[in-house]
Amino acid sequence: MAGHVTTDATFADDIKNSDKPVLLDFWAEWCGPCRMLLPVVEELATEMSDSLTVMKMNVDENPATPAKYGVRGIPTLLLFQNGELKKTRVGGLPKADLRKWIEDSLAA
Repeated sequence: MAGHVTTDATFADDIKNSDKPVLLDFWAEWCGPCRMLLPVVEELATEMSDSLTVMKMNVDENPATPAKYGVRGIPTLLLFQNGELKKTRVGGLPKADLRKWIEDSLAA
């Protein structure tokens, strides 16, 4: 799997210590839309590796972080820049649309 797996225990340090913006994908094993989004997120993790860090968090194994950010449905994507939450997106997107959302969000 492309991207980095983060947990409630490591999340704060992972975000703080990243020298690039971070896309965090909240997912669960049983979530059909999450499985559909997985290849899109993995492709972007590879294609944008010079400018973006992609992290994944299983909401069933790590309930504290999703609760902190008000995640009520999955997949949910959070985009962080300089350790701060910049944008939130709920639901899947085609790859081109997700890339545009990331680029536009970081440019704003």
